[in-house]
Amino acid sequence: MFSFTGTGDTLDAIALLKQDHDEVDTMFKAYESLADGGKVADKKKLAAQICDALSVHATIEEEIFYPAVRRAHDVKKDLVDEAAVEHQSLKDIIGRLRKAPVTDPLYDAGVKVLGEYVKHHVKEEENELFPEVRRSGLDLDALGKQLLERKAQLTKKTRTTK
Repeated sequence: MFSFTGTGDTLDAIALLKQDHDEVDTMFKAYESLADGGKVADKKKLAAQICDALSVHATIEEEIFYPAVRRAHDVKKDLVDEAAVEHQSLKDIIGRLRKAPVTDPLYDAGVKVLGEYVKHHVKEEENELFPEVRRSGLDLDALGKQLLERKAQLTKKTRTTK
């Protein structure tokens, strides 16, 4: 699952979210290498990790980050609206993957499409939303602490329900 290695006492929200993006990208690349001929158990485990990580990430953005950004001045609210709608699409795909057997002929395609959606979402957040948030004057360190605390709660909950 995601980890955060902040420097000192500062936990910059954008750095935390970008680290999550990088870690899930690494997981998608690992899944790609398993897609053709990988062991079913390995694919199932990695897909579950991807789904769990994305679910936690989406939750902290939706519960903490996006509401804070909506209250910020000089941030285009339509960027947050688009991100929220994209999250719903991602959740729909995650829901289907969680229910489908790994042996389903469309399973690998589902993971691939999820990865493409995530790449698109990450590109928009990192290139459009995050620069505006940085300029907005939000206390990104305080926001980062909140994100990290909630992430720890959700990660613990995810581990205990398995």
